[in-house]
Amino acid sequence: MKCLFCQHTNTEVIETRVSDNKTAIRRRRSCPNCKKRFTTYERIEELPILVIKRDNRRERFDRKKLLGGIFKAVGKTTVTADQVEDIVNQIEQDITQQGKTEVSSSEIGSMVAFQLKNIDKVAYIRFASVFRRFVDVEEFELELRKLS
Repeated sequence: MKCLFCQHTNTEVIETRVSDNKTAIRRRRSCPNCKKRFTTYERIEELPILVIKRDNRRERFDRKKLLGGIFKAVGKTTVTADQVEDIVNQIEQDITQQGKTEVSSSEIGSMVAFQLKNIDKVAYIRFASVFRRFVDVEEFELELRKLS
């Protein structure tokens, strides 16, 4: 690793530890040439996930956008912020483990709906009504009957 200060090409690792969130390795380094110290991080290079929208546009997976959509559905229910975070983490992990770089928005919606159905029925119905685009009361009633 090249020294940040003098550009010397042979630095020494003084200390290695896993970062707090366990997603990187933190290395404390020292330069034998200028005697200065600096920190580097080693992370797994992740491929970006592209979401295929209903109109076939592709956009980069946006964790914040997914969190926002779920938070709208779970408002004033017993679902906690930690549970919402867990849902998004699980979905990201599932997509990554499948080795996918592209996933349809409907597939992501189904994954969220499945998770919410197991946690809170009201949040599930709220999410499903937007995700499945219920157009009349009969579709809504049908989904409610399936839950009963």
